[in-house]
Amino acid sequence: MTKIKAVIFDMDGVLIDAKGWHYDALNQALELFGYKISRYDHLVTFDGLPTKKKLEMLSIEKGLPKGLHKLINHMKQIYTMQHVYLKCKPIFCHQYALSRLKNEGYGLALASNSVRATIDMMIDKADLQKYFNFTLSNQDITNPKPDPEIYQEAIKRFGLKPEECLIVEDNQNGIKAALASGANLLKVDTVNDVTYKNIKNRISEIESGNQNFVDGGVK
Repeated sequence: MTKIKAVIFDMDGVLIDAKGWHYDALNQALELFGYKISRYDHLVTFDGLPTKKKLEMLSIEKGLPKGLHKLINHMKQIYTMQHVYLKCKPIFCHQYALSRLKNEGYGLALASNSVRATIDMMIDKADLQKYFNFTLSNQDITNPKPDPEIYQEAIKRFGLKPEECLIVEDNQNGIKAALASGANLLKVDTVNDVTYKNIKNRISEIESGNQNFVDGGVK
C-alpha cells in the first residue's frame, strides 16, 4: 500500500493568490517599451512559466528585442515586490492545513517557478515559512516547469520515492511537471481549494488505491 509521507506545494495560485500580481507586474514592465500580454494569453499560454521563459516567447511571437530581457525582468521583479508588499497576507485555511499536516509528521515543501527573492517575501508575508522543511525556486534548478526537475529535486531532498509524495498544483505547466515526476497530484482551481480537508481526502484516496480523483477531491 502506498503511504504518503510528504506534500509539495506550488506557490502562485496554490498558496498565494498572486497570478494577477505577476500579470500586472509583467505588463507594467513591458508597457515601458510598448509591449503587452493579454489576460487571455497570460492564462492560456504563459501561466506558471518563469519570466525569463515568457520573455523568450515574446521575442519569438511579437519581436520583443532580446537586449531588453534583462531590464524588463529586473523591472518586473520590482513591480512584483510592490504588489506583494501591498496585497500579500496570511490565509487562515492555509496556516491551519500546513500546521496540522506538519504536526501529523508529513514533510512539507514549496517548489515554485518564481525567483528566490519573490518566494521568500511572499511566504514571509503569508506567514508560512515556519511550516516548510525547505523551499525551491527556479534559481535552484536548471530546467523550470513544465520540466519535472524542481519536483524531482524536492523528492530527492526528502529522500523519498515519487509515489510517497503528493504535489498540489493549479496550472497546466505545473501539472505536467508534477505528473512527469512520478508523484501523486492534487489539482486545485484556486487558493481556496487548498484546505486540510481536501489534502487529507486526496491522501486517503491514494493510500486506499483509488486514483480516480485529482481535482480538489472531486470527480
